[in-house]
Amino acid sequence: MDNPYHIQEIMNLLPHRYPFIMIDRVVELVPNEKVVALKNVTINEPFFQGHFPKNPVMPGVLIIEAMGQAGAILAAASLPKEKQGSLMYFMGMDKVKFRKPVVPGDQIIFELRFLRRRAMVFKMSGIAFVEKKRVAEAELMATFEEKS
Repeated sequence: MDNPYHIQEIMNLLPHRYPFIMIDRVVELVPNEKVVALKNVTINEPFFQGHFPKNPVMPGVLIIEAMGQAGAILAAASLPKEKQGSLMYFMGMDKVKFRKPVVPGDQIIFELRFLRRRAMVFKMSGIAFVEKKRVAEAELMATFEEKS
């Protein structure tokens, strides 16, 4: 990949929009193999109003959602052109672990790799880093809806 995917390219691959699009840039993408993407965490995120106002921490489920969105980009880029554009849905999450809190000002780097693929079902391994320290990890399984 010569150029990173910026937000417009990401929005062409993901159906998510504000306030739920969680990937700001894709810095490395090797179809059928791996993706490296990032999210800049700011105090302006809507969830920080309630989680937690005096000690803002990014909810773990949203870290996994962002990881899933990075995985959806990898999966979409790995499909033949005629199958691209379908919605991707989570099917399962295994081995989810949270190692450190993510706070405003952090930049999360997501690295996902395919573990297995059968037709339109993808299993991926993901790790989230902040400043090269592991903050979360998970195995994710997802599928695309069938286009008619």
